[in-house]
Amino acid sequence: MNETLKTIQPPPEAAGIDFGPLAERLGYVLRRAQIGVFRDFFAAFTPFDIKPAQYSILTIIERNPGLKQTQVCDALGIKRTNFVAMIDELEARGLVRRDEAPADRRSYALVLTPEGDALMPKLHETSAAHEQRIIDFLGCGRHAEMRDTLAELVAYLEAES
Repeated sequence: MNETLKTIQPPPEAAGIDFGPLAERLGYVLRRAQIGVFRDFFAAFTPFDIKPAQYSILTIIERNPGLKQTQVCDALGIKRTNFVAMIDELEARGLVRRDEAPADRRSYALVLTPEGDALMPKLHETSAAHEQRIIDFLGCGRHAEMRDTLAELVAYLEAES
């Protein structure tokens, strides 16, 4: 098989800068893709003032009401110190509530407030439209293949650590 190696092009503002082997490194390309995907996410979610991590947190709480804070941050791979600040913000906005965990009074169980519950369908609709823009560009097959390949890579790397 004689395939040409595809490399990512540097952003226009970096014209003339030698990136060396970076453009051929998966981590670099993933990061650049993440920046682009997040740029689109931020634009789509501007009316809600919701960031990607916040949407993930709200979705996990919506689907698993009553999980402890540590369970949610561990599931999403968020550092605990960062997570507490995120929950504080979501709580201040009236979207999340901390309840005493029934079996452990030292921990909090997270639940959505009625305002949080009411917001979630709008967020899921916005997220679906955001994802559809990516699917429209890649095509269904490539999108699914890329997602599955990256999920395999995540599983491999997490098993290694």
